[in-house]
Amino acid sequence: MPAVRNCNLPEDVYYIVERHVWARKVGDLVEVGLTDVAQNLAKTIVSVTPKKVGRTLRAEQSVATVESGKWVGPVPCPVAGVLSEVNTEVVGNPPLINADPYGAGWIARIEPTDWETDSANLLTGPEAIAAYEQFLEREGISCGE
Repeated sequence: MPAVRNCNLPEDVYYIVERHVWARKVGDLVEVGLTDVAQNLAKTIVSVTPKKVGRTLRAEQSVATVESGKWVGPVPCPVAGVLSEVNTEVVGNPPLINADPYGAGWIARIEPTDWETDSANLLTGPEAIAAYEQFLEREGISCGE
């Protein structure tokens, strides 16, 4: 997994770099979570409050609210669609996002309205890593500090 400024950034997910959110196609659904950068900036996540399953969301509309000792904010949905599943493990154990942001720490699964169109607006692969590198460098952000 590529690391930029000590932040883990897998190339196999899609990113909204400025919002520190990732998306991964899993079958017919899109898994959504916070990046390693987000969990490092937030520090220990203490609360995850998802929207209700069945809710229709626009791209970048909040799929959940996450709270830490330092920060409270929305988790923007990378694609438009219907919220089909919430990770109850993360709701019951929010620091799971800190421990495994791209695995067990996923937040929600969306049934996308138009994955092909919406994913074209997201960055993935080497292009995403390069964009994140520029962002982290510009903002002076490193993970694990």
